[in-house]
Amino acid sequence: MTENQRDHGGGLDSAVARWGGERHAWLDLSTGINPEPYPVGELAPDAWTALPDSGAYDRLIRAARRFWDIPAAAAILAAPGASALIAKMPSLWPKGQVRIDAPTYNEHAAAFEAAGWSMGDGDAMVVVHPNNPDGRFWSAETLTAPFTIIDESFCDIAPTRALIPLATRPGTIVLKSFGKFWGLAGLRLGFAIGDPKIIAALAEQLGPWPVSGPALEIGARALEDVAWAAATRRRLADDARKLDDLMRDHGQLIGGTDLFRLYDVGDAEAFQTRLATAHIWSRVFPYSTSWLRLGLPCSKGWDRLEKAL
Repeated sequence: MTENQRDHGGGLDSAVARWGGERHAWLDLSTGINPEPYPVGELAPDAWTALPDSGAYDRLIRAARRFWDIPAAAAILAAPGASALIAKMPSLWPKGQVRIDAPTYNEHAAAFEAAGWSMGDGDAMVVVHPNNPDGRFWSAETLTAPFTIIDESFCDIAPTRALIPLATRPGTIVLKSFGKFWGLAGLRLGFAIGDPKIIAALAEQLGPWPVSGPALEIGARALEDVAWAAATRRRLADDARKLDDLMRDHGQLIGGTDLFRLYDVGDAEAFQTRLATAHIWSRVFPYSTSWLRLGLPCSKGWDRLEKAL
C-alpha cells in the first residue's frame, strides 16, 4: 500500500471477522473520536420530517461563527462531513502541483491525485493542523501557497492554536470536522471557512440542503454549549496523560493530540494483534512498522486496556 492510498482507522468489521467476538463488545481505539460524545438529547419532530429550512441553517452558522471566532470577512459553509469537503477541494482551483508533507491524513493526497494534480511545490498546499498522526502544529508563516487548505479537524482541543484568522486571506480554506471533538462522527457534519469566492463555488457544487435537519439542530446546540466544550477539553487532556502513563512501559511517545496518541512500540503489527486478541482495535500505518496510534478509551474501557497491556 502506498502512502496516498486510503487507509484509515475504523474498519472494525474486518477485525471482528478475523478475531471474533461481537462488534458491540469491541473497544475501538483506532480513531481519534471523542469516546464521550456530546449528549444529543431530544430533537424537534420536524428535524426529521421537513426539508431543512433557512432558519435552522442560519442558527448553525451563527453558532459556528461565535464558537470559532470567524472573521466577518471570511465566508462559512456547512457540509455533510469534512470528508465530503476534502473530496471537493481539488476542483476549486486550476489543476497544478500541490504540496502535502507526509506523513499526514491520506485523504487529501488521494483526492488531489484522483483529480489529476501532481505532488510538488507551487500552486497549492494542504496541511493538517494539528497533524494526524503526530500532532504537529503549523505556523502561519509557512503557509504561503496561492491555494492553501488548512484541515483543523482536531484543532478544537487547542482553540488558541487555531489558524482561523488566515481564513481572510485570498485562496485560503480552513476545514472543520464536527465528528472528532464532539464525538458524533455519524452525524456527518463539517465546515469550510475562508475565501468567499471559493466558498461560493463550493456551495454550488454541494447544492441545496447539503446538511440534514438533525445535523443542523444538533450541531447548533453543541456549538452553543461552550461550557461543555471547556469541560471536555479538560477531560481529554487528563485522559491523554493517563493513556501516556499506561503506555510508558510499552512504547515511546512520538506525538499526538488530546484525542489520540502516537507511540513507537517496536513491532506495531504484533502489538496490534496482541490487543486485537483482547478485542481492542488500534491503528497502524502502511509507512511505519513501529508506529501505533491509540484513541482514548471510554470511561469503562480503561481497566480493560490496562489488563490487555
